[in-house]
Amino acid sequence: MTDILTQQTKRKRRISLPPAFRTPLAITGAALVLFWLLVMAFAPLIAPADPLAQAFERLQPPSAEHLFGTDQVGRDVLSRVIYGSRISLPLSIGLVLASMIVGGTLGAIAGYFGKAVDEIIMRLADLVFAFPTIILAMVITAALGPNLTNAVIAMLIVSWPAYARVTRSLVVSARQQEYVVAGRLLGAGAFTSLRRDVLPNVLSPVFVLAMLDVGTAILLLSGLSFLGLGAVPPTPDWGAMVAGGVEQFSSWWIAAFPGLAIFTVVMAFNFIGDSLRDSLDPHTQDAVQGRAM
Repeated sequence: MTDILTQQTKRKRRISLPPAFRTPLAITGAALVLFWLLVMAFAPLIAPADPLAQAFERLQPPSAEHLFGTDQVGRDVLSRVIYGSRISLPLSIGLVLASMIVGGTLGAIAGYFGKAVDEIIMRLADLVFAFPTIILAMVITAALGPNLTNAVIAMLIVSWPAYARVTRSLVVSARQQEYVVAGRLLGAGAFTSLRRDVLPNVLSPVFVLAMLDVGTAILLLSGLSFLGLGAVPPTPDWGAMVAGGVEQFSSWWIAAFPGLAIFTVVMAFNFIGDSLRDSLDPHTQDAVQGRAM
């Protein structure tokens, strides 16, 4: 009997979530992200029409036949919003992962080795930080040519310094710890020590920053498409759809529904990022436990 109770207790412990992930905001964010991931995965099955087909009457308001109405060339807005998730979500998540890898690697090298390596990498980061993010991304995209690939490259160039700065500061603190020094004294090489002893202990804050940055990446990518520097017609991109709706201001549904999609996705990732930050911050855990469901 005691063994059964022990096994049940262990099973409950395995499935229990940190208090920060049982708050209403965290649950709402997770539900919205799951919803959009399902929409992205099953877009061909749930979209009522071809997102590129100009097969309907122009500028129809939302109705039973077209829940989100039609745009200025007769395309179904709901289908375009659904397929737009297949552009905005994967590109934004991939961009954040690439920025985290590039910036984190450079920041870790700068923080661990210091001296000239640190100066070179940090001065490059300062050079990028000297310009407003959206302006620099616009300049780079315009120079490379307006399309989604070049927009992602431009955003990667302007995004990696934030991860480099955070990772560097964490590595500078961690490399002085006794377990890192002991590993070096036992014969571990510099890169082995960095990979085995330092990086596992600095990844949590970087993951929090990455989760919060997914929403920022979606906004930036949509902003570039809105300005005509990202997706090119007739690609069903949310930012480009909002731009098309601005030209038809009386037909509010053309811009409202893709704008609502951007809002919900950004809000969801921000909720999850805040919850992840709270779960890793000991100073806020007590307050979070009082709000947990």
